This record gives sequence, C-alpha cells and structure tokens, in this order.
Amino acid sequence: MNTIDPVILFFIFGAIAGMLRAELRLPRQVYEFVTILLLLTIGLKGGIELAKQPFSTLLPQIAVVVAIGGFILPLIIFPILRYLGRFKRADAASISAHYGSVSVGTFAVVLAYVSSLSVPFEEYMALFVVLLEIPAILVGIILARGVNKETKWGKVAQEVLLGRGITLLIGGLLIGWIAGADGLTSIKPMFFDLFNGILALFLLEMGLITATQLSTLKKHGPFLIVFGVVMPVFLALIGTLMGWSLGLSVGGTAILATLIASASYIAVPAAMRISVPEANPTLSLTASLGITFPFNILVGVPMYYTFAEKAHILFGG
Repeated sequence: MNTIDPVILFFIFGAIAGMLRAELRLPRQVYEFVTILLLLTIGLKGGIELAKQPFSTLLPQIAVVVAIGGFILPLIIFPILRYLGRFKRADAASISAHYGSVSVGTFAVVLAYVSSLSVPFEEYMALFVVLLEIPAILVGIILARGVNKETKWGKVAQEVLLGRGITLLIGGLLIGWIAGADGLTSIKPMFFDLFNGILALFLLEMGLITATQLSTLKKHGPFLIVFGVVMPVFLALIGTLMGWSLGLSVGGTAILATLIASASYIAVPAAMRISVPEANPTLSLTASLGITFPFNILVGVPMYYTFAEKAHILFGG
C-alpha cells in the first residue's frame, strides 16, 4: 500500500493519545462488544472455508504448524531469554509461551492487509489461531515448573479452552462450517461488512493499552526492545518457510508468517497467572503488547508479505 491503512492510523492515534494521557478509553462494554464481533467474524470466515474441503486434507498442515509453532519455537526462545537476557526461569518460560502462542489482533490486521491487496489466501488460517494457543501454554508451564502435581491443570484447561477468546473462535468456526457462506448471508452486514470498522476500534483501544506498557522499558533496559523487534522477524522467516513448504499461496504464507511472528496478550497471560504466578506479567506484556504488537502491525505485516513474495519467487510455487 502506498499510504498507511486507516486501521493502522487508529492504532497510532490511540498510542499517541495514551502517551499524552488523554481521556479516550473505550467504555468497557463497548470494547468487549468490539472484541466479541472481531473474534466471531474471524471464526466465521475460517469456518466457511473449512466447509469447502475435507478436514483430512488439512491434517498434514495442522501437524506441522502445531509441532513447530506451538512446541519447538518456545523451546528455542527459552534459552535465549534465560541465558542471554538473564531472566529468571519463570519469566523466561512465561515470555516463551507468549511468543509460541499467537495474537488475534495481529491476525486480524494481516487479514485486512492481504484483503486490501486483493491477494487470495486460504481462509481456514483462522483454524491455526485456535490450535496455536494451547501447546505453547503447556510448554511454558513445563519449562517453568516441570511436570509437577502442584500444577493446576484443570484450571489451566478451563482458562484456555473455555476462555472467551478460544470459545468465540471455536464457536465462529463451527457456525461458519455448519451454515456455509449461503447460510450466513442474513448476518453478513453485521459481521463481514463492518469488519474493518470493528478492527479500527479494536486497534484504537490497543494503542491506548500499549501506551501504558511503555513505562516498563525504563526499568528493564534495551534487551526487551531488541528481543521484541528481532524475535518476530526471526519467527516470521521460519513461518515463511513453513508456509511455502506446505504449499500455501503467497497470501496464506504471509498470514502464517505473521501468525508465527505474533505474540499472545490474552489467553497466555491468563493461563500463566494461574499456573506460574511467580512470573512477572509486566515483562511478558511489555514485550508482547508494548513492543512486538505495534512493531508487527506498523512494520512487520508488510515486511512479512514481502518475505512471502520473495520465497515464492526464489523457491517457486
């Protein structure tokens, strides 16, 4: 795009307003409504595409994405934080879980970006958003505590599987899969036609929240800044190679790369709070929400799309 997408301008506006301490926070009920619409819409879109093909054809892709993105990458990130960043074990494990998981907000932005370019992509990518939340949390807990009887696995499972984010995504996927595109025509104006407007309001609030995390950078030095910028680029390169090797289109590869490069700030913090209470949540949220999230939506998404284009030109496909 030659100019900054309006939805990104909403994020910038929110971040500046937050730093200036302007009275601009969305009412809680409005923010929750916007979040619900965003998650359901992403799920519905994925469900529609999922209905178009046998689920068995997706199993190889699911296996690779979950194994690498959900299990292997947190194990790679952990020693970097533990030995280079000199974080405590619990903090290194918690941050690793955040970066092994994904950001729904970043996913929504890359969907809007690829759609604005009129580039086709595999819309079942929303399925990966759901699947990548869970394994990274499990790895993070094991890294922090080991396999321990004291770990409250029941509460963790309830928080992750029945938390609002996962529940809405799964619900949207099932509704879209069962109803199909024709069956959802009557609700299309509410969910699909207003998607970019809903995303703009969501990013406005995210900008305001991001501004509150920036003060932490003064306390923890440059490592989090470098990590929060370099790590998503590294992860995006891995995601690009994954997308190309799985036979995804350029658009699908760009979306997968962005997903792998993103970091959770909803499901993982809640799960870590229950299972690893000794971890400092400010460190994880500062890295994922204060640094990586704005970097990804302002710089990363166009960069990762370029990665996808170059990979398909160099390697074919």
